[in-house]
Parts: sequence; structure tokens; C-alpha cells
Amino acid sequence: MIKSLKGQFILSIFVAIGFVYSTFSTIEFTGDERFLSVLVLFFFIMILSVFNAGLLSEKYIQTRKKK
Repeated sequence: MIKSLKGQFILSIFVAIGFVYSTFSTIEFTGDERFLSVLVLFFFIMILSVFNAGLLSEKYIQTRKKK
């Protein structure tokens, strides 16, 4: 587990970028219906990952302003 806020911020940015890239490179919105639920679940995980990266970036900026 990464304890520093800067490390968490960098890791969350990389994870969010990875999810966005892999989702938009493999998702087919008009694809087979049997994989639709898995794609929708993966899409929501990507959205949550990007949201988490945004929260951590806000927290990181606030701690940088205090110093």
C-alpha cells in the first residue's frame, strides 16, 4: 500500500488512464448482447477510477497549498 499522498495520486492517474484507454479501445457499443453487462460494469469501474483520481488530485493540490 502506498502511504504518501503523491504516490497515491500518481498511481490513481495511471490507473484511470489505463481504464480509459482499455475501455475505449475494446468497447463496442453495438456489440454482442451477452457481453453487454460485462462492458457496462467495466465502464462504470472506469468512471469510478477517474472520479477517484479527481478526488485525490484535489486532495493533493490542497495539501500543496498548505505548505
